[in-house]
Amino acid sequence: MPEERSAIAADIEAGLFVIDPTGHAVISYSLEDQLQCARIWARDKYSATPPPLWTGQRYRHERIRLAYTSADFRTHATAFLMAGIFELHDKSRFETVAMSYSTDDRSPMRARLEAAFDRFIDVRNKSDADVARLLRDAEIDIAVDLKGYTAEGRPGLFLHRSAPVQAHYLGFPGTLGVDYFDYLIADPTVIPETHRPHYAEKIAYLPDTYQCNDRQRRVAERVPTRVEADLPPGFVFCCFNNNHKIMPEMFDIWMRLLQAIDGSVLWLLQDNAAAVRNLRSEAKARGIAPDRLVFAPRTDPASHLARHRLADLFLDTLPYNAHTTASDALWAGLPVLTVLGSTFAGRVAGSLVRAAGLPELVASSLEGYESLALNLAREPRRLAAVKAKLRENRDVCALFDTARMTRSLEAAYTMMWERYQRGLPPADFAIDSAVQ
Repeated sequence: MPEERSAIAADIEAGLFVIDPTGHAVISYSLEDQLQCARIWARDKYSATPPPLWTGQRYRHERIRLAYTSADFRTHATAFLMAGIFELHDKSRFETVAMSYSTDDRSPMRARLEAAFDRFIDVRNKSDADVARLLRDAEIDIAVDLKGYTAEGRPGLFLHRSAPVQAHYLGFPGTLGVDYFDYLIADPTVIPETHRPHYAEKIAYLPDTYQCNDRQRRVAERVPTRVEADLPPGFVFCCFNNNHKIMPEMFDIWMRLLQAIDGSVLWLLQDNAAAVRNLRSEAKARGIAPDRLVFAPRTDPASHLARHRLADLFLDTLPYNAHTTASDALWAGLPVLTVLGSTFAGRVAGSLVRAAGLPELVASSLEGYESLALNLAREPRRLAAVKAKLRENRDVCALFDTARMTRSLEAAYTMMWERYQRGLPPADFAIDSAVQ
C-alpha cells in the first residue's frame, strides 16, 4: 500500500490522470496532492469553456432565489442530512428550487423532498447545458451543487456560469480545483486557516460544524439482541464505515486493540463477500481469530440506527473519516472516537464530535487515538460517563440543531448574495455564532 500511494502521488505531481478525486481522498494524506488531483480531473472531464449564461446582471428579486442541484433527492445519505434544512428554509426570504437529476425512487423521502421546495424540477434527462439554461432562465441568485466529484455528480453544468454565485456543499469533502465555483461551505475544523492555500474556492465558514442533520431521523424502537446480531457478551468495537475506507495503518491499531481486550470483537458493515474474506484474512495474518470480526448485513435506516446501541465504541478511520456514518452513530447514542487528519475528509468526524459536545473523543495523533480507545475499553465507568454525556447533549447540541444550522446556512447565503449585489468578488468569510 505505501508503494502504491507513492506511485500515485508521483503521477499526480507529474500531472497524470491516474485516479479520481473521491478515490484519491480515501488514500491521501496530502492536501497539495488532492488539489492537484482535482485540477487534473477537471482538466480531463470538464475542459470545455462555454460562454457564460450570466454576464453580470443584478437581479432584484423579492426573495433570494436559491437552487440546489443533486442526484440525491431520494433515499440517500445526503437527503437524510439535508431534508430538515430544505423544510426549514425561511420562505419569506428564500425561494428554493431543486434541480434533481436522480432517479425517482418513489420513496417517502422523495415525496418529502418534493414537498419541501417551492419548485422541484426533474432534469435527469436534460444535458448540462440545458440544466444551466433552466437555472439562468429562472434567474437563480445562488446555485449550490451537492455532489461535486462524487458518483453521479454533474459539476460540469456549472461550467456555463448560469448564476451570479455558484457554491458547493456537503457532497464532496474537498476542493474542486476550478474557478467557476465561487465558494465551498465548510467550518474551521475541516479547513483551518493553515490549509487555505490548498483550496481553489473561497471558504464560507459556518460556526460549530459544516454538516447539517435532520432531527426527524427515526431510530427503530426495537433494538435486536446481541445474540440476534451475532455479537458476544464482550466489548464491541464498531466501525460502520464502508470497508474501502479501512487502511492498513488503522487496521493494525484495531487488531492491537482486539489483542489487548480479551473477548472483544470488531463489528463492521458487510459490503460484499470479498471484503469479508479479505478483512478476516488480514486479521488472521495479524494473529487475530477471523471470527472476532463480525459483519452486519445491510438493513433499513431506522433498524440500522437502532442496532448501534449494541456497540460500545465507534472507531473512526483515516485518512477518510466517518461522515454521515459518524452522525448516525452519535444520533443513536454511540460515542465516536476519531483522530484529526490532514485533509478535509480526515477532519469531518472531528468537526461532528466537537459539535456534539465531546471534544475529548478527538485525538490529535494515531498514538493518542489507540491509547484512548484502550483506556475507554478498560474503564467501563469512564465510557459510561461519555455515553451519558452524549445522551444529555443529543437534543441540545449544535450538531443536531437543524433550525440553528439552517440559520447559519442562510446567513452564509445572504453574505454571498450581498457581496454580489455590491459588485464585490467572492471572498472568505465566517458566520458568527451570534446568528444562532
